[in-house]
Amino acid sequence: MTIAYVGVGSNLDEPRRQVLQALTELDRLPHTRVVKKSSLYRTAPIGHADQPDFINAVAQLETGLPAERLLAELQDVEARHGRERSFPNAPRTLDLDILLFGNATIRSSALTVPHPRMHERAFVLKPLLEISPHLPFKPQLDACADQTIERID
Repeated sequence: MTIAYVGVGSNLDEPRRQVLQALTELDRLPHTRVVKKSSLYRTAPIGHADQPDFINAVAQLETGLPAERLLAELQDVEARHGRERSFPNAPRTLDLDILLFGNATIRSSALTVPHPRMHERAFVLKPLLEISPHLPFKPQLDACADQTIERID
């Protein structure tokens, strides 16, 4: 079994409901269970700013799936939620990203782990450190102090 961390975000079609439903669906993936889940956070968009705020969370999973299969399962969940990939940083009903997969470093055409931009994003780091404060990302979170993030539950 591998410990994996998955970022969860939404800013369309009742984002809070989308995130909560996705957290439940992650626990139903084959050979996978949710070990911990963070609080929900409201965050301003990064990149394409002309869109609604996001609701974000992070889930810690224990999984027997290989990373590429976990990614495929996450993309299936996104598709069931109506995810469309119209342009980078576009508004979305659901975004599921593998942030960390055990101690693995993966560089393929389909997947990069650790997530290549997680260290720049308070909406990833704050919920990640909430559920796993032992991870070494506090300096990166401090560097994101200018990003608006609000715990909502």
